[in-house]
Amino acid sequence: QVQLVESGGGLVQAGGSLRLSCAASGRTFGIYGMGWFRQAPGKEREFVAAITWRGGRTSFADSVKGRFTISRDNAKNTAYLQMNSLKPEDTAVYSCAASKTLSLVASSQAYDYWGQGTQVTVSS
Repeated sequence: QVQLVESGGGLVQAGGSLRLSCAASGRTFGIYGMGWFRQAPGKEREFVAAITWRGGRTSFADSVKGRFTISRDNAKNTAYLQMNSLKPEDTAVYSCAASKTLSLVASSQAYDYWGQGTQVTVSS
């Protein structure tokens, strides 16, 4: 089992930045890929970004390309989502997820473990 705990959410003005962290514990050697997803009220969960746990390759949703970056620190078993130039439409609950077998996948079904989520609110 892998446990994931997100942190770093909060309230920020449009144009501002936040960095989310996702700390993994447990059987972390089994992680192959990590992803970030978000869900706004009344909307479906959507893919934001993903990273391979070992090689560090990344992928992003078109809506966040050029504004968000994803990284990981294997020594700390932590993944990060740096969010810049935030917009009100980025407001959502952000969750990290880990996959045992796949990486850089946008489908939430590919992920085996999920964190509880952290709220990000961007005011206009």
